[in-house]
Amino acid sequence: MDAPGLRQALLEWVRIFMRRSMREFVGWINRSDLSSSQIGALMRVYHRGECPISDIGEDLGITPAAASQMVDRLVQLGLLGREVDLKDRRVRQAALTPQGRKLIRQGVQARLQWLGELEAAIPVEDHPGIIESLRQLTQAALQLEGADLEAENALQPG
Repeated sequence: MDAPGLRQALLEWVRIFMRRSMREFVGWINRSDLSSSQIGALMRVYHRGECPISDIGEDLGITPAAASQMVDRLVQLGLLGREVDLKDRRVRQAALTPQGRKLIRQGVQARLQWLGELEAAIPVEDHPGIIESLRQLTQAALQLEGADLEAENALQPG
């Protein structure tokens, strides 16, 4: 396959993957009765672990006061816990509660559920070739990501 053909195939795949993935995820967000910022805060803690509330604000691009209010609401809902940082008692750490972890896992499941349907729609004899192609795509993407990180680090002062 020539490069423009590959590019077109990749664009088509990315479009449908993102559309399906986001449609399922947005549907789950709407059913959760949480704002996208609240979901973002929960996802941040889910993927990166316990953190200071100020880190949540920085990641979401909101003020420390707004982050604190949001975390307060998530604590009231039983989705986050607030704990004193043992290294610095002035700092409050946000951590997922079991209920918060369960909620986020449901969101991830909702977002990826259609992949099981897709897998079932592909003939089993085609699986090995697709697996190999996806491994190659993943490897190439990881190499580019590594190069991007190296370039980004080279631009950092100091």
